[in-house]
Amino acid sequence: MKPLESSTISAFVASKLREQILSGEIRQGEPIRQNLIAEQYGVSIIPVREAFRQLEAEGVVELLPRRGVVASKFTLDKALEWINIRRLIEADIIGRAIDNMTEKDIAAASAILVRFDNALKEHRDMKHWSELNWEFHSTLYRPADQPETMALLESLHKKCDRYHRLQLLDDDHIKRAAKEHGELLKLCEQKKKREAKALLSLHIKGVGEDLKEALQNEK
Repeated sequence: MKPLESSTISAFVASKLREQILSGEIRQGEPIRQNLIAEQYGVSIIPVREAFRQLEAEGVVELLPRRGVVASKFTLDKALEWINIRRLIEADIIGRAIDNMTEKDIAAASAILVRFDNALKEHRDMKHWSELNWEFHSTLYRPADQPETMALLESLHKKCDRYHRLQLLDDDHIKRAAKEHGELLKLCEQKKKREAKALLSLHIKGVGEDLKEALQNEK
């Protein structure tokens, strides 16, 4: 098997497993047997192991002694820590990005936001909500030209995926998120760096508050 083929297959397996774990189809703490996964998708063990390594780096699975690979247990404390790290990094990178942002960048972010808003309003493509959220944010951050920071942020967004979906199940949360995304885009277009940084910090902090509220409502 060529390296490119192996990489493509492992990415496919990782994507499928990630969705099963984040949706709850594979329960928290449940063992994941590599031979069964390989059989399920008709692939060899090698790309399955590569998929496990990718998901472990994302915090979606854990490698435990004598238990092998298990689906990670997600906690509110862990989620809030990830969200706070996001807030600190993203409030900084948006300022750097605004200095280099072009009309083309704004147009690209605007087009993504239309798709995201429509998906939220119609409650469709729920499993892609976090992807669209990252696509919107990353489009605004990319002009900062900070590839290492972007890689870290992408990992954090993936870690927060499960919680982000839960946070957006409430209609009020959806409306506020959509409103703040629109305001952030406008501030970026107007090159209002200080205001954009402040709004983004509040926006991400609000994700944590929404999450706490959502989990309390589940009890």
